[in-house]
Amino acid sequence: MTYEYEKGAQAALSLAKENNVTIAILKQNSPSCGSLYIYNGTFKGTKKLGEGKTAELLRENGIKVFGEDQLDEAEEEIQKIDSAS
Repeated sequence: MTYEYEKGAQAALSLAKENNVTIAILKQNSPSCGSLYIYNGTFKGTKKLGEGKTAELLRENGIKVFGEDQLDEAEEEIQKIDSAS
């Protein structure tokens, strides 16, 4: 992973912590933000199972991460949080 990806992931985590973020919806397939799949780096549109650096770092810090194709799951998680409040 390049320095820029790591720096971006750290910046996203910092902002998330400052704003008490508990759920993030990120761009699926991105090498930074993918939560289920990421492009394999060959620039041929080929994907592989895995998560991007930002998604990984947010999860490691207790933030639930979803892709834009997982809005139903994200909504369920939001409802759980709201009903626990």
